[in-house]
Amino acid sequence: MRRAMAAMAAVPLIFSAAACGSDSGAGGAAQTQQQAGVKVTGNVGAKPTVTFPSGTPASKSSYEVLSAGTGPAVKAGDKLIVNLTVYDWDGKQNPFQGSTYDNKQPETIPVDEQLPQVLRDGFTKVKHGGRLLAVLAADASQQQAQQSQQPAPPTKVFVLDVVGAPPTPLKAATGKDTGDTLKGVKVDSPGGDKAPTLTTKTKDKPAKELVVKTLIEGTGKKVEAGNTLTVHYTGKIWGTDKEFDSSWGKGEPASFPLGNVIQGWQKGLVGVPIGSRVVMSIPPDLGYGAQEQQNIPANSTLVFVVDVLAAY
Repeated sequence: MRRAMAAMAAVPLIFSAAACGSDSGAGGAAQTQQQAGVKVTGNVGAKPTVTFPSGTPASKSSYEVLSAGTGPAVKAGDKLIVNLTVYDWDGKQNPFQGSTYDNKQPETIPVDEQLPQVLRDGFTKVKHGGRLLAVLAADASQQQAQQSQQPAPPTKVFVLDVVGAPPTPLKAATGKDTGDTLKGVKVDSPGGDKAPTLTTKTKDKPAKELVVKTLIEGTGKKVEAGNTLTVHYTGKIWGTDKEFDSSWGKGEPASFPLGNVIQGWQKGLVGVPIGSRVVMSIPPDLGYGAQEQQNIPANSTLVFVVDVLAAY
């Protein structure tokens, strides 16, 4: 469902690629200051300005706490809402790769074993409202590069502002059953946090425009265009009952910036209250169009049943 567009879409992959990184520990701050020489200016909560020293990029990963923050301390296992700014440090142009301050869509980052060790160490030295500088050098991705027989990626520089923690999502839709339906589509809701059953095998023709029906109307705040959502969903193809994706089937809800998914979701979910269950029929021009996707033929009308569990 994600679209590969802005440079920031690759940030979680950058984290994963460096997951075998070094442990800079408490010495990270001094090392960044003395060896890396990267300087960051600007206030926490706004896009930073980053300047680089001349010469060869740092070869060892490190971190520096630029502002400790005043909120709750970050612990291993936490999920964080983070504004981040990323550069490639090549020692020449040092190209800017992206910033969530530009697209106004902070990332949700789990402080777990999927993160490079240097980032896990750095995050646990700051509090909510803090700012961290992290340099991910060749040592952070060397093992994966060797395993894949690919050259190591360039040294990355991250400036990470910890905004806070995401809200605890609901387990399932909760609210008033509206009795509404979508012609040609059947949704059976067993109640509780059990997954609904979506049936899309029908001889009815799909609508040419987006259709959104609220099956359960939640009582939470309404989804806004710039939100990050946590949802449970199942997606099928109109007329075939072929399922191509399901978070319920994977055993855990999905979280993503609403701006990073297909237009049908962006248009269909704005204004939906948290706690709602909706069913959406999405025409090809608001889905994947004439572009065939994995398990989705070209020009397919997509049908989703979605529980909106959190939005922030």
